Amino acid sequence: MKSKKFLTVSLMAAMALSMAACGGDQPVSESSSESSVTESTQESVPEASTVVEAGPASIDFEDGQFGFIGIDKTVASAKADEFVYELTSFNGSTALKVTPQGKIPYVGIQVDALLGEAASSVKTIEMSVGIENPDGKFCAASGKVYTFLGEDNVRKESPWSVYLETANPKTVTYTVPDGQSFTAGNYMVVSLETDTGKDAGATAANLFIDNITFKDASGNVLTADSSAQYVAVAEEKADRSNLFALKNAVNFEGYSLSAGGWGQNGIAMTQEIIDALVPGSVVEISYASESGDMWLVMNEAEIGWSRVGQGNADGSNSDSAYYNNAKNIAQITYEQIAAVCGDDVSKWGSTMQCESSGAWEVFSIKVGQAAPSYVLQNAVTFEGYNVSAGGWGQNGIAMTQEIIDALVPGSVVEITYTSESGDMWLVMNEAAIGWSRVGQGNADGSGSDSGIFDGNKCYITYEQIAAVCGDDVSTWGSTMQCESSGNWEVYGIRVGKAAELKAVKNVVTFPDFAVSAGGWGQNGVAMPQEIIDALVPGAVVVISYASESGDMWIVMNEAEIGWSRVGQGNADGSNSDSAVFDGSVCQVTYEQIAAVCGDDVSKWGSTMQCESSGNWEVYSVGVGTAK
Repeated sequence: MKSKKFLTVSLMAAMALSMAACGGDQPVSESSSESSVTESTQESVPEASTVVEAGPASIDFEDGQFGFIGIDKTVASAKADEFVYELTSFNGSTALKVTPQGKIPYVGIQVDALLGEAASSVKTIEMSVGIENPDGKFCAASGKVYTFLGEDNVRKESPWSVYLETANPKTVTYTVPDGQSFTAGNYMVVSLETDTGKDAGATAANLFIDNITFKDASGNVLTADSSAQYVAVAEEKADRSNLFALKNAVNFEGYSLSAGGWGQNGIAMTQEIIDALVPGSVVEISYASESGDMWLVMNEAEIGWSRVGQGNADGSNSDSAYYNNAKNIAQITYEQIAAVCGDDVSKWGSTMQCESSGAWEVFSIKVGQAAPSYVLQNAVTFEGYNVSAGGWGQNGIAMTQEIIDALVPGSVVEITYTSESGDMWLVMNEAAIGWSRVGQGNADGSGSDSGIFDGNKCYITYEQIAAVCGDDVSTWGSTMQCESSGNWEVYGIRVGKAAELKAVKNVVTFPDFAVSAGGWGQNGVAMPQEIIDALVPGAVVVISYASESGDMWIVMNEAEIGWSRVGQGNADGSNSDSAVFDGSVCQVTYEQIAAVCGDDVSKWGSTMQCESSGNWEVYSVGVGTAK
């Protein structure tokens, strides 16, 4: 996806399905509500027939074409379902039938290819949405229509529901917000997220979509090219800014729940989670919240009902959770919980709850050991490293001299991969000490040291290899292999000096730092007082950006010592100290600025600028406190 800005995820209010949730004989009201982005309209309940009368439609599926439909993984990859879809007869018409396979179906529709240049004219989208339970008993269901709009693929959403058997199928209307439009690369997604029958133990309902109609602002129906083909959009890379990496993480099974603002919800902690809560561990929460914040409530703690990590959300100025820039992942350390509830985990109670100052939903929780978030500097690419194997199978190639020379103390091996099991490690199959695994952790039950991996990248340090194979790289053998406990493929390996993106909390954000410039061009804004106050020893400037060259630093153009670059490293050949950056996040420490401009912040000038050696754009800048 081309999304550049951090998007605020709005939550759909809980839908009142209880009056007609599941069953064949349900009370019929005079009307049912139809939700759209802008307003609610009323539709009469049909008296004699449930058939929705179809007018002119852009897509009616009668020609048998549905190549513009696909499985979307961008809305919520952790909950997305590899559903089955086909054309079938429904409600007296040919319709798209979507059969869930266990999780949530997110049905992608390729709007830009269907409409071409006319896509920008779309103001409303109508479609017939129906549900059918294979058990034959009608049960209410609901979902959302998501759209991705404009050059930045800005995400918008609107709820739909079918909760009366006499209004099934139902015409759902979505309105494109004012000031937004579809353009090249844009698409829409229809989901089935709440299935009251399935929730009650019945067979999951099938979703039917028919008569998709795109209209312009004047209500004219736009012609669609039904031969268009769906192009899957890559899952957006998870934003790990300001966070710890995790090792040996344990998932809190079943933790998927929600509540209103200042409402708590949670479940009992499994023994596996309790055992993982040890010094150095971190609770990581994947969530969405109207206010952006999230924290824990230990409601059964021996010391009494306790919030942990809420920061200043309640005005208490207590310690804050760590948040990524996108405000959809929060981390709370063991030490933060222990500071409130004590070091003895047995006194923390049996339940872990979540809470936010706005309506919220938590998708998952995991507990793991805090680990460095590595960034490679002066990295060397292991040319030709594209190999694969089955679970517990090894594969690799001979190390080039360049790779051998890069394997020095302080270096790290970065592996880009996929694996059915998610894990990855190295095998030094020709080491002088004998065939050796490095970084496999407990995958083989040995409890040895683990690499840091997330299912996409794996990091193993020189020191980890040396602990197994010895300090002398010449005794490590000539080959580097990879291995995983599931079927795997490695797309590339790099070796470089290990730098670390720090975990940062209590971030104060510049209110309007969204600027850009060409290569070696500077741009910035005046520092507000709250930013100046945050620039204290131990503080970190966090920059969210994109750059053609990948690098980024700051310029203190009004410093008393004179115009000064900070953190540019060797971009200008000066070999000065470098910021830590990964192409999307850059961190410059207070100490780096002080080394150039002096310890007295009052002499740093009133403005902070950014710069890169390539064309660049900065989306946000904040100042926080590093652990």
